Amino acid sequence: MVLNKWLISLLLCIGSICYGQNTTKKTPLSAVIISLEKQFNIKFSYAVEDVATIKIDKPNAAFTLQETIDYLNSKTLLNFKALDDRYVTVSVLNKTISVCGIVLSDEKKSRLVGASVLVNNIGRSTITDENGKFSLTNIPITATLTVSYVGFESRQFSANELFSAQNNCKEIVLSTKNEELNQVMINVYLTPGLQKYLDGSTVLNTKKFGILPGLIEPDILQSVQALPGVESTNESIANINVRGGTNDQNLVLWDNIKMYHSGHFFGLISAYNPNLTNKVIVSKNGTSAEYSDGVSSTINMYTKDLVTNTFSGGAGINSISADAFLEIPITKKLELHISGRRSITDLFKSPTYTKYFDRSFQDTEINADSDRHDTSSDFYFYDYTAKLLFDLNEKHQFRVNIIGINNALDYSERLTNSNETQSKTSTLSQKNMGYGGNWKAQWNSKLSSNFITYFSRYNIDAKDYRVETDQRLTEANEVQETGVKLNTYYKTNDNLNFLFGYQFNETGMLNQTTVSAPFYSSTKKDVLLNHALFSEVEYNKNNTYLRVGLRLNYFQKFEKLLVEPRINIRQKLSDQFALKLEGEFKNQSTTQIVDFEDDFLGVEKRRWVLVNDKDIPIATSKQGSFGVEFNKNKLNIEATGFYKIVDGITASNQGFYNSFQFNNANGSYTAKGFEFLANKTARQYSVWVSYTFSTNDYEFDTFTPSTFPNNVDIRHSVSLGFYYDILKNLKIAIGGIWRNGQPYTKPIDGNETVQNGNNTMVNYDSPNSENLDNFMRLDASLNYNFNLSESIKASFTAGVINVTNQDNDINRYYKVNPNDSNDAIQVDNKSLGLTPNVSFRVNF
Repeated sequence: MVLNKWLISLLLCIGSICYGQNTTKKTPLSAVIISLEKQFNIKFSYAVEDVATIKIDKPNAAFTLQETIDYLNSKTLLNFKALDDRYVTVSVLNKTISVCGIVLSDEKKSRLVGASVLVNNIGRSTITDENGKFSLTNIPITATLTVSYVGFESRQFSANELFSAQNNCKEIVLSTKNEELNQVMINVYLTPGLQKYLDGSTVLNTKKFGILPGLIEPDILQSVQALPGVESTNESIANINVRGGTNDQNLVLWDNIKMYHSGHFFGLISAYNPNLTNKVIVSKNGTSAEYSDGVSSTINMYTKDLVTNTFSGGAGINSISADAFLEIPITKKLELHISGRRSITDLFKSPTYTKYFDRSFQDTEINADSDRHDTSSDFYFYDYTAKLLFDLNEKHQFRVNIIGINNALDYSERLTNSNETQSKTSTLSQKNMGYGGNWKAQWNSKLSSNFITYFSRYNIDAKDYRVETDQRLTEANEVQETGVKLNTYYKTNDNLNFLFGYQFNETGMLNQTTVSAPFYSSTKKDVLLNHALFSEVEYNKNNTYLRVGLRLNYFQKFEKLLVEPRINIRQKLSDQFALKLEGEFKNQSTTQIVDFEDDFLGVEKRRWVLVNDKDIPIATSKQGSFGVEFNKNKLNIEATGFYKIVDGITASNQGFYNSFQFNNANGSYTAKGFEFLANKTARQYSVWVSYTFSTNDYEFDTFTPSTFPNNVDIRHSVSLGFYYDILKNLKIAIGGIWRNGQPYTKPIDGNETVQNGNNTMVNYDSPNSENLDNFMRLDASLNYNFNLSESIKASFTAGVINVTNQDNDINRYYKVNPNDSNDAIQVDNKSLGLTPNVSFRVNF
């Protein structure tokens, strides 16, 4: 009992001490005024309602009258002023105070140096210092301040919001500016970092990217294949098929520079470094009138575009390559972003490299020669980017970009005869360089513009020495394109935008072949000029999103005008349901032809050519789609039907392995189908399933039969995936793909070859009348994030493609048996087998 009494007494004592230490009782200002009137024998003149709700700490009793008045001014937003020794007035008018703040960005919470702070209507202003801090004195209490920074939304504050009696400056967070009406509709689409816009386009935000099955980094062009309607029939990002189209029908832009090459390892790895890429927008239909020249899709990549005045960077290594990037502030208005990546395969050949090499170079001269001679090969790749960002002021921004992509292959073979050994070397080089610049200007609150210019150059060069015939073959394909574009934007109000623009392109192409014995040389050069005017209106209010545009294309060489209307509508019916309608006409003046005899060492069979409006016409497309969306409690369900006609394709563009292989003809294809996606997301997981049904048929009037299945006619395709945050810093993704096999053409049974002059050829049956076995693949990835220090973050990622080591055929064709001219040999190209990869990254 005595112990209990002591414990109770002790607790009560501690409680009273703690309570006394942690509570400072403030006194109503009205009571303080009455006390001061008695203390100093004075009178305060004030309105009762001005002081009724204010409480403060009592001033020190040792203060003089003036010190007391200064104290009251510092602790309240009222103006205390002594008229004489007897009277003190209290008012809310003519009060001046000191204000301060710390300006931060919304993403990294980094301090914004040089942000503008303007006191409206009185002309006073300042900028934030190297710590993002500002302070101003003698500011009217009724004043309004505007805080702004280039690339961010401005914010306004009343002076009393920034007033602090304790000198604790308010943190002011500015949001990244987004003046687009086409806003994010779904924030997490399949996996964190994938988003869906109102216009139906898909956005890959590389900074927020989670993981997708099989991937160890946000590979830009691999990631888009997770979307319904996007396939790669041969597992290559150099052959992305969007709604039945070929890869050259995809317009690929990197910071407004048109790119003609997209892959490393001849299509197995994206050539675009994701670390400085801010977002990627993929549009399958209803494209803005600003874009053309890609009749199947538009893939638009944007790098980071803000001057953050923060030094940051990172580096990483995986089983194939190593990379690094830096964001370097030079001055408050000038910043440099650089990145570089290079393969490590010439230093270390990992199991991943072996899998990639075997997959890339199967069925090529390199692989064929290795079976007959003593051969060696050296393959490497690299890419680099640089961007200079200069903000002249809040209204004018200048950007300069450069990108370089390179793949190089050297291989040698030795042929030993009875008397001597011959050693010869062949090379293959594939490059794409791009230079660009743009000037963004905000002329007033409604009118802005963006002036864009770029130059893109693509080269593929091969030198092949054939030992048996003592023949040297040299081949080259070059593309040079210069572009200028001016976009003018007029913002009528918060719901209505107008776009007016002009674009000029000059495209030149070179194709060259030289043979030493017997001597033969062929060089072909073409140049095409294209002018375009475009305009569109964009509206977004309440439940309606609308974008309608028109593009006029004039081809100077052909004196030809093409009119292209565009439409994109999304109408929300309720909180859960919405309807969408998309349509577009587009054209394309560049294309790739497939040449099986005049290829580049068998590794690259495609070369770029310009249209001539004769045997290679301008390709045109007409596409429409209609869909319904359901979105509730983070469950997103989409169903879309589409119909697409592409006219002006050529037989040489399709890569036929049938009786039309060497024929020249113009035709079309019609793709129609249905896409379905169901995606459920939560705080820790995302699960999705997608299904695409489509039919895709060619029509060539001069062929018999004139109508037959497309080379990429994949009738049924299903993908599913699961993403899960096991822990806050540990993530896993598992997913699979199942689809019908690709069409192919087999020889006629019992009559497999046919004599054509002096040549024996495969005698093919009906074109694309057979299908390969169904394709099936299961992939998985694991990601672990951790901190090496307070400012250095690290991550480890492991991924496995084709976990079950499924044996998949991705292409099949036939050739005449060299030992029996009456027999045709079946050649099967295989997909990747079980392929692991790991990566380690640090960022600071």
